This record gives sequence, structure tokens and C-alpha cells, in this order.
Amino acid sequence: MASKFLDEFREFAVKGNMVDMAVGIIIGAAFTAIVNSLVKDIFTPLIGLATGGMNFTNLFWVLKPGAEGAPYTTLADAQAAGAVTVNYGLFLNAMLSFVIVAFVTFLLIRNINRLRRRYEEPDPVAAPTTRSCPFCVTQIPLQATRCPACTSALSEAS
Repeated sequence: MASKFLDEFREFAVKGNMVDMAVGIIIGAAFTAIVNSLVKDIFTPLIGLATGGMNFTNLFWVLKPGAEGAPYTTLADAQAAGAVTVNYGLFLNAMLSFVIVAFVTFLLIRNINRLRRRYEEPDPVAAPTTRSCPFCVTQIPLQATRCPACTSALSEAS
């Protein structure tokens, strides 16, 4: 009983799809780290520069001040004081990260599909099995000698 269970588990774990999924998850985790760095270290400072030095990380609303009271200049100060905050700047960073990931994924899949179409052999065109009757334009089998719709006699050439 245990041997059958282990055999089934081994078959499940070593299936090609399972291994492909594991590789995808590992690559996805590494890709996420790259995208997070791209957003945090490149795009966020550029957007901050374009918006007059605004740092999205420090965009927040104080719902309830902490022990030291408001105002807080940074999110870290508010959190250190125990304030309850809505961190919409962090949300904007996450949204920007999502848009970048979605766009890069779109470009990747688009190029993969383009390469796949380029190297795939086109489907062979199937030989026609019917033809049109020259008298009534009804579709008839190629071997027909008389049209079933208008009963016209057909020659082999038509």
C-alpha cells in the first residue's frame, strides 16, 4: 500500500508540468526582485524628480495619531510613534510595479508568440472535397456526375 502511494507521489512530483511549474516559480521570484528594484531604484526616483521631489513611499494619511502626536514627516516616523495610517504611497508603488510586470510580461509573450509563428510550419491546406454545381451553385461532392439539387448532368471538368 505504501509502495503504491510512493510510486504515485513520485510520478506526480516528477511529471514534466510539475517541474516546469517549479522552474517558473523560481524564475518568477527572481524576476519579481528585479522588477521591485527597477521600480524602487529607477522609476520611483524619476517620477519623484518629475513631480518635484515627491517620494511615494512617504505618502500616507494619518487616521489616528500615535503617542507622540501628529504631524509626521515620514511614514517611518508615523509607524514608530504607533500612528494608524493609510499608506497610499506604498500602494501606488505596488500598482506601478504591477503595471511594469504586466507590460514586460506582455512584451515577452508577444515576442515568444512572434518567434513561434515564424518557426512553426503552416498547416497543410486540405484538398477540397466538394465543388460548386455550375448550374445552381450548390456544393456537391467532387465525384458526383449529377447535381442532387437541380439534377443537371455534370461533366468531370466542371
